[in-house]
Amino acid sequence: MTAWTDHLARLGATLGDDTRSVSFSDAAAEARAAAGTIAVPLLHLGTIRSVGPDSAVFLHNLVSNEVKKLPADGAEWNSFNSPKGRMIASFLLWSEAEGHAFALSADILPAFLKKFSMYVLRSKVKLSDASAECALIGLAGPQAAAAAQAAGAELPAADMQQTINAAGLRCIRLGQTRYILVAPVEAAAGAFDAALAAGATAAGTAAWQLTMIRAGVPLITAPTQEEFVPQMLNFELIGGVNFHKGCYPGQEIVARTQYLGKLKKRTYRVSLPAGATAAPGTDLYAPDFGEQSAGKLVNVAADADGGFEALAVLQCSSADAGQIHVGAPDGPRAQVLDLPYALG
Repeated sequence: MTAWTDHLARLGATLGDDTRSVSFSDAAAEARAAAGTIAVPLLHLGTIRSVGPDSAVFLHNLVSNEVKKLPADGAEWNSFNSPKGRMIASFLLWSEAEGHAFALSADILPAFLKKFSMYVLRSKVKLSDASAECALIGLAGPQAAAAAQAAGAELPAADMQQTINAAGLRCIRLGQTRYILVAPVEAAAGAFDAALAAGATAAGTAAWQLTMIRAGVPLITAPTQEEFVPQMLNFELIGGVNFHKGCYPGQEIVARTQYLGKLKKRTYRVSLPAGATAAPGTDLYAPDFGEQSAGKLVNVAADADGGFEALAVLQCSSADAGQIHVGAPDGPRAQVLDLPYALG
């Protein structure tokens, strides 16, 4: 436990055994809260810092998006991929004064940092786990901007831009109704309480995951590592892939996927009924693939009616046919829902 998590506990939060999740109420209530304005401690994410004069070049040569031209007030979705083009991690990356930082799923951070550090070699860059130094707070909903301002943040002018105030509170705008605050850990409690005082409801990990599912923004976690090329997770549609940059691990496969024919798998938003097996990595089935898996669940969150919403990678033909089953060929039916962007 830390001073930050102790503060959350005093506010009535229940922390997961590994302190990588948090809830303030039952699953249905968390989902109902997500319909309004919420403030969420993003304990399921961890932060890595890349510091040094070679940070931009080092990262640029390893990840799927442009880093060398990322402006000082910029942020972007990004991924690190295997030589076969499969995503080892997805993350939100932003510029900092002495380099860069990025937030990724906390369950894969230690192994990822060890693997990523192997590429440093002679580069003038230092990688570190900064999760204990800063707290991530998610704000979502119609009054998210007002909550961010109440917390002391300066609002960015556009999506995927960031600001930092004199006290070191960083504000990253993901969309008009979604922000992430990156606060020095000693200032996190004050920023969180100020957002609540401005009308935001304290909510947990599942509520934030639900907002990201509805935004169509996936997150790689341990069960889905090295399962998908970026386009299967719609990463080029949300701005997470640059096809004009130089080589990086898996670049040839990612480029070939983009330019050679129609993509056979995409990420869809689906609803799952109560009682369905709802965990990342669960197989999905469809009549056109018989006993063979037609896709997998990627991220899952409870909805307000006892069921679930999820992002799922599916065969496009199976999604178009609409007969999707969870966990087994005769498992519960899943329904395909709309995404906020076109799959093309």
